[in-house]
Amino acid sequence: MLDRRSFLKSAALGSSYLSAAAKRPNVVVIFLDDSGWADFHPFGKPPYPTPNVERLAKQGCAFHNFYVPQAICSASRSALLTGCYPGRTKMFGAHGPRARGVDPSFATVGQVLQKAGYKTATFGKWHIGDQPETRPPARGFDESCGLMYSNDMWEFHPERPKNYPEPLQFWENGKVKIERVTKAEQPYLTKWYTEHAVDFIGRHKDNPFFLYVPHSMPHVPLFRSPAFEGKSGHGVHGDVITELDWSVGQILGALEKAGVAGNTLVIMTSDNGPWTSYGNHSGKTPFRESKGTGFDGGTRSACIMRYPGQIKAGTVSKKAFCTIDLLPTIAKLAGAALPQNPIDGKDVWPLISGSKGATNPHEYYAFSTGAVFEGVISGDGKWKLHLPHKFRQLVTAGNDGAAGVYRQTEIGLSLYDMEKDPYETANVLASQPAVAARMQAWAAAHRKEFYADGR
Repeated sequence: MLDRRSFLKSAALGSSYLSAAAKRPNVVVIFLDDSGWADFHPFGKPPYPTPNVERLAKQGCAFHNFYVPQAICSASRSALLTGCYPGRTKMFGAHGPRARGVDPSFATVGQVLQKAGYKTATFGKWHIGDQPETRPPARGFDESCGLMYSNDMWEFHPERPKNYPEPLQFWENGKVKIERVTKAEQPYLTKWYTEHAVDFIGRHKDNPFFLYVPHSMPHVPLFRSPAFEGKSGHGVHGDVITELDWSVGQILGALEKAGVAGNTLVIMTSDNGPWTSYGNHSGKTPFRESKGTGFDGGTRSACIMRYPGQIKAGTVSKKAFCTIDLLPTIAKLAGAALPQNPIDGKDVWPLISGSKGATNPHEYYAFSTGAVFEGVISGDGKWKLHLPHKFRQLVTAGNDGAAGVYRQTEIGLSLYDMEKDPYETANVLASQPAVAARMQAWAAAHRKEFYADGR
């Protein structure tokens, strides 16, 4: 129940916000791995159809300026689930097997909603902790299955087998179900996650629920089930995307069959941009660079949200916001208390729902790669400041599952007008001294608070 202050605030934002909070919506988050911004219609124009994702967009809103604070697996997932910057949780990069992951002192959205009476589940790639206290059952999820880390962190890795001597395991509800995942099991990951999601929806249609589906695909190595081999007509990557589109359709269909589609917020996005080193086994982005960098090719993810009656159908939004905002926004809609630990995200429901005159409550968003803080984006998405830093730049892409070649290069202090130049090509630092000074001040404050070691 909303307290008086929250009630008045909600009323001021409009009746749709109040009714959305009062209904305690179900929430489904579909989180892809390394999907390119242009891998699905309507964002890109791939040569294969993606009808279910298109249907989701037609029934909801496509957000074109949705960001992750770091374009690497564990850091990105941690930001979504905790509402905190990697600089706060110290969850940087991609963690390997047996890593502790996110400190349990940082609550997850699963814990937040579980305490509010929601049934919770995660089916897919976890990758924010592989110890008893950091796996899903201890982090707010009633049901779970999947991998504890990336599907390439296994004994069959072509270039780094010595780094992953232990078998890749498939877990279910806190116990190992498949001791050794091989090339015989990988093709069924998308199918298994989807089947669990559909079953969960059917069993919990009478309870408010939170369903998190972090797919392992299209992260390399790419696998698809036999039913999708050759189905796209455009190679293995096209087949994988086609199966992911099927998965979206299965989840949407389960919501409709259960009679809860009208009271469910569905969010679909990716943890970061494509891993273009893998050439024809990677996705596509129109933006600069890709996964593992602070450029928009890495940190800008295609995002769709559907919530009938609350998000206008068939719309497109250029409003900027970030994964760290999802926890507080979902908590507000669910009438759930925020965690006691500090969080960095803010409630951006007015932006998402398209409320007239809505503005972003953040002055800026920070972005980083690994433990290196690289810059800030203004809250309205117009300006982006890169601090001097090194980054990897692809020289030659690989092919058919083989990695390509990178070189290390660097960027100096640079300011980009993202409305006029979303591809980060023209440094306008000299012509916008006031903007640059303001953003440098934000960056200095962020560094002081989150990066005491000066990085």
